Amino acid sequence: QVQLVESGGGLVQPGGSLRLSCAASGSILSFAGMGWYRQAPGKERELVTVTSSGGSANYADSVRGRFTISRDKNTVYLQMNSLKPEDTAVYHCNAWRMDWASRKIEYWGQGTQVTVSS
Repeated sequence: QVQLVESGGGLVQPGGSLRLSCAASGSILSFAGMGWYRQAPGKERELVTVTSSGGSANYADSVRGRFTISRDKNTVYLQMNSLKPEDTAVYHCNAWRMDWASRKIEYWGQGTQVTVSS
């Protein structure tokens, strides 16, 4: 059983910063990739950023230059700077691995609320 637990969300003023963390526990040796998604009220879940085991990272256009993903083994971080009200959402950690049949197995955290408001 694999669990992803996020932390670090909260209320911040526009222009402020937050750092999210996601720690994985359970019977997993390593993930092929880890990342962050977010879901704002009334909107679909969207990709924020992902990083592979090789270290490369992709970012949504809306966060590129402001957000930075980093990873230490099975813990992934999201440094969010210059936050905007439109960044308000529940942020979910995501991790995946490939099984013996090359099928993608995904895991999700329950999410942490980020609210950007003055």
